[in-house]
Formats: sequence, structure tokens, C-alpha cells
Amino acid sequence: MNVLVAGGTGFIGTNLCNELADRGHEVTALSRTPDGGEFSPGVDTAVGDVTAYDSIAETVAGHDVVVNLVSLSPLFQPRGGATHEEVHLGGTQNLVRAAEAGGVGRLLQMSGLDADPDAPTDFLRSKGRAEAVVRDADLEWTIFRPSVVFGEGDEFVGFTKLLTTPYLTGLPGGGKTRFQPIWVGDLAPMLADAVDDDRHVGRTYELGGPEVLTLADVTKLAYAAEGKSVTILPVPMALASLGLAVAGPVPFVPFGPDQARSLSVDNTVTENDVSEFGRSEADLRTLASYLGLEPAPTGEPTEAPA
Repeated sequence: MNVLVAGGTGFIGTNLCNELADRGHEVTALSRTPDGGEFSPGVDTAVGDVTAYDSIAETVAGHDVVVNLVSLSPLFQPRGGATHEEVHLGGTQNLVRAAEAGGVGRLLQMSGLDADPDAPTDFLRSKGRAEAVVRDADLEWTIFRPSVVFGEGDEFVGFTKLLTTPYLTGLPGGGKTRFQPIWVGDLAPMLADAVDDDRHVGRTYELGGPEVLTLADVTKLAYAAEGKSVTILPVPMALASLGLAVAGPVPFVPFGPDQARSLSVDNTVTENDVSEFGRSEADLRTLASYLGLEPAPTGEPTEAPA
């Protein structure tokens, strides 16, 4: 099939484009700066901005499947004047409109756990509104709601280290916010399966990794991979929220009040839908394995990331 991946030069997008190309699909990575990905042979690139309809309409037309991975980070404040509403909702509206006008048959949408128009953060509210646009579209659709995704080029471990220091550090609420990190090498094949298999049409999937980790757990793993220990000191959530709200307008501080609110919401699945893709949690790679702190699952590479 002829597949367009919007956001194809990003962390997840590059992995998905390569997975699709390896399966024999004709793949185009759409991005504002399409020279950023490291692609397998056979992946083409195209320039386009999903927030500007005229820049994508011609490129979208004629594809069999469009995958929307375009997203601002839930972990950092938006930069360059972009907003979650403009990118997630407006970008999705433009892709859906272009897909319907251009004869596209199927749309895969990347959302987030607990996406809802009434969610507590800008990220999740805009993702929830975008989901409604997808469900109302005159297209076959599949929606993915993963927990945080880790792997080479991710921002999750880096975010943890920006928020903390080795040996002794404070964390909002003592770092009790829970995550269910999933490795990009496990996630990308599941996304590709939804391109290949009609059984996934009209479904919304919550996807998480093999274990639930607190932010404190992730912090300790991140520093253990560097041979360092860390003791966590709890910072009252109200105080942390106030500090991030004050820091929000400061240009060089990457966190703000929305990030503080996100740390009050667990990022774990209600029921892990990896089984819908023939996988069990026991098959999936742990964060500790990726960081080189325990053996990888059978058949996965064992070296620690560079």
C-alpha cells in the first residue's frame, strides 16, 4: 500500500516508516523539515505543515493510508508560538479534510492515554477533541493511545534527568506519578499491523509496556545506567505546581503549569490492548533492559543505548 506518515521524521515516525518499508509498503514521511529522519531505502520524504491545509492537500491525495503522528510534547512547554489546539485539533482537521477530498481510505491517529475534551491538561484536551474529528470522518480509522514511549531518540528519559539531579533530588509528590513505558521497537510493529489488517478498523487501543513504573523508579533507572545512585526527596505537589507556574513564562525553563498538572495524572492503561496484536506484556521490552540494566527479551538487542 501507499502510506503517508505525517510526522514521519520524528522519533516514532522514523521507526514506523522503516517498519512499513521493510514490509514492502510505499512510504512517504511528511514533515516541515523532512531531512531529519534516518530511513531505510525506499522511504520518500515530502514537505508539509499539517496546520496549513494548502501545504499538505496535494501530498495527501491518492494515498491508501495516512498515519497522523504529528504531536507536541506533553512533557515540555510548546515552543515557537505553537499551541496544542492548533497542532493536535487543527492539524487533525486538516489531515481529515485532505484525506476525504483526496480519496484516502484509512487514517491512523496517534492520541494519548486519557485523551478527553474535559481532561486536566491542554495536551489531553486537544487530543480528545482530535479523536472526535477522526471518529466522525468519512474514513476507516484506528486510534492509538500509548503510554510514554522510550527508545533511541526519545525524550522521556531526558525529561526525567532535566527534572532531577543525581545522588539527591526532589520530585513533585515524591515521584509517585505512574507510567507504563512502551519501547518504540514494540510499538511501531503494532502501528504497522493496523495498516495491514482490516480487523483494526474502528478500534481505539490503549497500549502500555510490561510494567508500571513511578517517576521515582524511572529516575533511579536513568541514573543507575550511568553508574550513579539517587535519593528522592518529596516536594509537595502544590509547591511544585506553584514553582512551575512561576517558571512557565521564563524562556529557558522547559516546564510550565500544564506539565505540573500532567504529573498529577497517572499514565497507565486500563486494559493493555497489546494482546490485540498477538503480543503479551511478557514479550515486551522493559525500560531497564533498554538501559542495559537487565537482559533483553529473547531476540532483542542487548547493548545499552549510546
